[in-house]
Amino acid sequence: MLDALTIAISAAALALAAWCGFAAYRDQPTKDWHFIGMAVVTLLTVVQLIVGIVRLAQGQEADQGTTIFVSYLLGAFACVPVSGFLSLAERTRWGSATVAAGGVVLAVLEVRLYDIWGG
Repeated sequence: MLDALTIAISAAALALAAWCGFAAYRDQPTKDWHFIGMAVVTLLTVVQLIVGIVRLAQGQEADQGTTIFVSYLLGAFACVPVSGFLSLAERTRWGSATVAAGGVVLAVLEVRLYDIWGG
């Protein structure tokens, strides 16, 4: 895996979490700007998903197993979009809090992906 990409995703996810957490603190729902931030983070996870699959196709293997690595890749890819859709269902401050939680979860998943790959 690419260490720089993992760090970039973690930093972007934590920035999104702080931004949406601040919106929740101010009693605001998610807004269009938040969804643009979610799109950027999701785009980074798509790149990571592609890089991970290409590395596996080239014959490289994760230290802790391919199945668990692919499962974590898919979970990291789905984390922010799922929390974004949930925030659309809850158009209160709790929608913003949901996206903030999704950002923190994504950052934790990135640390775990790094560990699974053998970092």
